[in-house]
Amino acid sequence: MTNKKQIELLLSDLTSISDLEIYQKISDLKRFSKDFFEYSPILINELKDCLAEIVVRPLSVDAIIFVAQICNKYSTPLTLRGSGTGNYGQCVPLNGGVVMVMSGLKKIRNFDSKSGEITVESGCLLRDINDELIKHGRQLRLLPSTWRSASIGGFIAGGSGGIGSVRWGFLRDPGHLQSLEIITTEASPRKLELNANNSEALNHAYGTNGIITALKLTTAPYVNWHQIVVDCADWNQAVDLLAKFNCAALDLYLGTLLEKEIVNCLPDWSGKPSGKHRILLLVSPDGVSTIARLAKSAEADFDDLGPENLRAGTGLRELSWNHTTLHMRGIDPSWTYLQMLLPQPEYEIMRKLKSEWGSDLLWHLECVRQNGVQRLASLPLVKWRGEKAMNHLMSQCKELGAVIFNPHTITVEDGGLGVIDSDQVQAKSNFDPKGILNPGKLKGWNLKED
Repeated sequence: MTNKKQIELLLSDLTSISDLEIYQKISDLKRFSKDFFEYSPILINELKDCLAEIVVRPLSVDAIIFVAQICNKYSTPLTLRGSGTGNYGQCVPLNGGVVMVMSGLKKIRNFDSKSGEITVESGCLLRDINDELIKHGRQLRLLPSTWRSASIGGFIAGGSGGIGSVRWGFLRDPGHLQSLEIITTEASPRKLELNANNSEALNHAYGTNGIITALKLTTAPYVNWHQIVVDCADWNQAVDLLAKFNCAALDLYLGTLLEKEIVNCLPDWSGKPSGKHRILLLVSPDGVSTIARLAKSAEADFDDLGPENLRAGTGLRELSWNHTTLHMRGIDPSWTYLQMLLPQPEYEIMRKLKSEWGSDLLWHLECVRQNGVQRLASLPLVKWRGEKAMNHLMSQCKELGAVIFNPHTITVEDGGLGVIDSDQVQAKSNFDPKGILNPGKLKGWNLKED
């Protein structure tokens, strides 16, 4: 926590910056110091009292440079925030200081009609970028389920994959992020252009090692995705069928499997009531007949809901990934969740955990591409039984061969990478030598400081 005199001096300097909105009302400080970390009872205890002392919203890159310089001058923590749609406390200021809301930087700078690459500012909403791309016959490759309200800077800094991962893998895979424009937090901040290689260290780093102001992304040809629902009475049959869809010679943008207890809680527009386990698919028009044939051969129910209407907000993509968790928590907030890549074959881990947890664990699977191989990831819903039980469950998952991406921890490494990335730590040394950017979130830097 910054001392009162220091904050007064810092605020005096900040008020001299044009193109900068400053918020000091306690309601604003609380609002901009939170994300959806309440998904995790563990994180609620850790983060509930964290609060910024000042919130700023720059409207230009020049304003960001001045904020960075002033925070360096007073050695004040500076935490970056996109739309605040994350679930892991990525944008929560652990040590107070300044929260900088990036939503004022929302220009689409350039679209390259030859390569399909698009350059956008970090505060652009994914929805707006996708709308612009569709005009050019393109679309974003990867989207979180919060794509309507999430910003691209927040997705790159805090996300990992989502809708589209069945085809395009994960955000850190080479080929998605082509370059970054960043601001350093040195005594004299620099504006730098990082190529694809040098950008990798800032991808999924929670904004701990550079202020992202603009990004160049690769895109994909636009497809008018069809929404397909396939219902199966038997769980193992549903898993088999999902795996077949995942590996078939067709173009998928989403492949989700939900246990019937989850399906029973979904909104009416998710498909006809069936009392069965449900597969949700987004497939290209030329793949619909193959899905229908494979479903028929498995004696599963097939329902074509027709093309997506992206403006309606009632499509199947709104029920996938962490929106599944969102819907279930809206009914019963005692649900929390895990994230993992399942071992192959998947049945043994699902059977063992189900036998122990029963209806307190509901399976939710997502098709993904990992290291070029089609796999099944899972975001199971778990009834909260306490921290000890959750840690025991994660240990079980690891012993059974799953790779855990822990949503109940605040550091970059423990939440996803699993190991300290020396490139991320080196980037922080290069671009944030005082360590003022989102302190406490990069474990490798914490250890270096100790």
